[in-house]
Amino acid sequence: MSEPAAKPKRKRVNIRRPEVMERVQAEVERHYRSPIVEKIRQDGGELTIGNTTLRLAQQFGFCYGVERAIDLAYASRRVFPDQRIFLIGEIIHNPEVNRQLGEMNIISLPWTEISAQYDELTEDDVAIVPAFGAPTSFMDKLEERGCIIVDTTCGDVMKVWRRVRSYAKDSITSIIHGKAGHEETRATSSRAMGDSGAGHYLIILTLADTDYVCDYILHGRDKAEFLARFGNDAHSEGFDPDLHLKQVGVANQTTMLKSETEEIQRRIRTALETRDGNDASLQVFDTICGATQERQDALFEMLNKKPDILFVVGGYNSSNTTHLVEIGQEVLPTFFIRDAQCLTSLETIAHYDLASKAETQSSYPSKLLSDEPIVIGVTAGASCPANLIEATILRCFELRGVSPEQLQTA
Repeated sequence: MSEPAAKPKRKRVNIRRPEVMERVQAEVERHYRSPIVEKIRQDGGELTIGNTTLRLAQQFGFCYGVERAIDLAYASRRVFPDQRIFLIGEIIHNPEVNRQLGEMNIISLPWTEISAQYDELTEDDVAIVPAFGAPTSFMDKLEERGCIIVDTTCGDVMKVWRRVRSYAKDSITSIIHGKAGHEETRATSSRAMGDSGAGHYLIILTLADTDYVCDYILHGRDKAEFLARFGNDAHSEGFDPDLHLKQVGVANQTTMLKSETEEIQRRIRTALETRDGNDASLQVFDTICGATQERQDALFEMLNKKPDILFVVGGYNSSNTTHLVEIGQEVLPTFFIRDAQCLTSLETIAHYDLASKAETQSSYPSKLLSDEPIVIGVTAGASCPANLIEATILRCFELRGVSPEQLQTA
């Protein structure tokens, strides 16, 4: 009996053609570039007009991985002008960027589950995988449908995938510091199952979660209570804490707070050393992305010369932006704004409250609207385009009585 014919591999399509990318760069610059932001950066990140000083963090805004993802999405429409193009969820966590892709007729597909829409994909369709990556089940579905795949997954995310796959190969359980419902963590946890699908993972978010796991490592406890605490979306199928916490490897969603990931590693190491007499049953690997770390470090540096107020600009569902807000609000009045439209009213700021997980309204700090000298700090997450940062800068000066024309002249 003859072997079944192998499924033919789809022809690779190079969308990064020089003539395409030249047009893409022009489009991206037109949509997202900011001459004002570039000028302030060149001048050391600070601009003073009258009694108002605007200070930018040394690192903020688009990172390389985000720029690459956007470039590839734009290039897809150029290379396939007449074909249907689909995107798994959002390309990045920024409403403005995703709006622009929508205007290019790039259609968003569900990312939490494989819906009937995926069954309607054809070999003529293009499917874009976002910067966060996608779970293996989604990738398998795209392959099954035979559509052209444009994969924009960030290289730093892929490094994490290689690490958790190696854990699974060695029968080591991946403990992933991240948000169980986040696109990247869902993609990473699927790789933690390993190529055989027999691997295991546990997703932990907080230090309280960590202490609970450490207590279980040391003393055991009620297994059913353990599994209920984390829920099915935070651990692999068949996860047994009595078996699968014997050997563990720590990894993380690349956009988490670095100091928190390091503390999680330390506490788990201490628990395993106490249990085993050494830390041979622990593997760790720093998987915080470089851009995330740079933006966090730059904000800590800015806070050494504490501004009077801080605006953090970015999408409300952006993990790396959220952590910048957490850093800022420990030190000074900090407002997480989506864009300058949050500052439209002269009475209140519309901003995202991390505690209530909802947009709320707050009065402006009195100093911002007074005649007193003030230093306004501005930073932004890795998925925030420069044009939104520029609009925020213009609005901050406008609130201080400085017109856009005066700012342009300065």
